[in-house]
Formats: sequence, C-alpha cells, structure tokens
Amino acid sequence: MKAAVDSWYSEVAKAEWRNSADIKKAYASASIIDAGRVVFNLKGNSYRLVAALDYQRQLVFIEWLGSHREYDRIDARNVQYGHQTYQKRK
Repeated sequence: MKAAVDSWYSEVAKAEWRNSADIKKAYASASIIDAGRVVFNLKGNSYRLVAALDYQRQLVFIEWLGSHREYDRIDARNVQYGHQTYQKRK
C-alpha cells in the first residue's frame, strides 16, 4: 500500500485542481462526495483514501485511509483523521 500512497501523493503534490471536475479529469474513478471531499481508489480499488480539499489554497488533507472493506464501515462525509472510532453510515 505504501507505494500506492506515495504515487498518489506525488501526483497530488503537482496538481493544480480548481474544482471537482479537475479531479475527475485526473482520476476518473474518484468519488466526489461534496464540493470539498473526495474518495480516491488506490491500488486497484483495494484501498480508499478520503480527502478534504481547499481549492482556493491548493491544500489536500487526508482524512482517512483504509481497505475497501473498512471503508464500507465509515461515513466518508464526516470521518476525520485521528478518530479512534469511525462514525457509521446512517
């Protein structure tokens, strides 16, 4: 998984996304949750990365990273990095 995250990070560090449409051009399989939150599929969809984006300041925050199975147990709209227990979907 480390190689997949490193590759994603390298690409994101160079990106100049202005909106979610720019992300979809680069990552067709990305799921746009809302204007500021995106789920990226890594390593052939084995892993999911939930990111919060600030387009104006060109910042990407990793909110959550885990397996596809673990992803099914979280609420991608609200999950935050550092929480020991993930909020379940409603």
